[in-house]
Amino acid sequence: MSKKTKVGFVSLGCPKNQLDTEVMLRELYDKGYEIVSEDIEADVVVINTCGFIESAKKEAIDNIIDIGWLKKNRTLKGIVVTGCLAERYRDQIFDQLPEVDAILGVGSIHNIVEAVESAAAGRKYSSYEDKNSVKLGGERIVTTPEYYAYLKVAEGCDNCCTYCAIPQIRGRFRSRPMEELIEEAKTLSEIGVKELVVVAQDTTRYGLDLYGEYKLAELLNRLTEETDIPWIRVLYCYPDKITDELIDVFKNNPRVLKYIDLPIQHISDNMLRAMNRHGDGVMIRSVVKKLRENVPGMIIRTTVIVGFPGETEEDFTELCEFVKEARFDRLGAFTYSREEDTPAYDFEDQIDEQIKQDRYDIVMRTQGEITEAQNETMIGKIIEVMCEDYDPVSETYYGRSYADAPEIDGKVYFRAPKLSVAEGEFVKVKITEAIDYDLVGDKI
Repeated sequence: MSKKTKVGFVSLGCPKNQLDTEVMLRELYDKGYEIVSEDIEADVVVINTCGFIESAKKEAIDNIIDIGWLKKNRTLKGIVVTGCLAERYRDQIFDQLPEVDAILGVGSIHNIVEAVESAAAGRKYSSYEDKNSVKLGGERIVTTPEYYAYLKVAEGCDNCCTYCAIPQIRGRFRSRPMEELIEEAKTLSEIGVKELVVVAQDTTRYGLDLYGEYKLAELLNRLTEETDIPWIRVLYCYPDKITDELIDVFKNNPRVLKYIDLPIQHISDNMLRAMNRHGDGVMIRSVVKKLRENVPGMIIRTTVIVGFPGETEEDFTELCEFVKEARFDRLGAFTYSREEDTPAYDFEDQIDEQIKQDRYDIVMRTQGEITEAQNETMIGKIIEVMCEDYDPVSETYYGRSYADAPEIDGKVYFRAPKLSVAEGEFVKVKITEAIDYDLVGDKI
């Protein structure tokens, strides 16, 4: 392998996938490959795919076809496909996407050097090692802006929701040892990370397999005790695993942000049972109420699925009424995606696509009104904002408050003298107006 072999990366899907990309980047870098940011400069491009729902599969395939154009028309020698699509459709990719040279299942990410080497030489290569025994974690090249980073505390999922292919793709739930996570967080702290975003397929399950009990609360406390990172944020929490101990951490630990990502998917008991979600509507209502009552200022983000097989008008109306009642601070909705190899694929009473879309529009319009009203209440308040960058078009800086997770929530735009605020710097901003999902104000 020539030290001049250039590798480009396309990383699709969720932050958990991005962390796999970062590990692969580091392994290639350590072997002397040159990492390039532009596909057109690369000898080999690695596409780390998502394959969770239909839109994600389409995005992955479109990217493979687009990069394939570079093989035919430019100097690109090889394409490596990794990630969820590679794992899920391992027997079909070479046949249906002949431009692909190498495929790695999710259990084979540590074979990235061999895959790139083969692709560069024009040799077909594939590897599908046991996803349940792959080494988790590892040194990585952080690809997020230097002021925030993700920490993946576990891999896989044991929840087996009937609509979801993740257990088949990613394997059973496996926590990473706490000491290993603390050491990784210390390293991130030393390179200047100001916000650590804790992720897993089910973050609240962390520790159950290793220690026999939920350990997320302890992990969060140790992260604040043993690092200097000012903001610790938690995503992908399940309502049935929100313990009193975890609520106490949100309430009493000032560096654990009062922000929780709590996907409920539905509120109708009929739908929750059909989805094989753990707990019922009463439990979900109780958890939301408990978080709100015990943690002043708690921001709750959720996601819901509309158009699941058998969802009646009554089920959907109950969901809409609950969205109005709960007044979630952040909400995302998905139309049900019918995925082969999942139980729900064969369910009767599949919902018409137009009905799904209509229901999606109604939920998002409902939430839009709630968000607009909540943002209006922020006018005149002073909030802490982490600066992310300067926007020359609007001539304002922008960043996020504790109420906004990176990449998924809104922004806070603020006016300040140019070159007076650095990326990652915390500033106080007085809010003067609200525009859709974003806030606007002045640095004070």
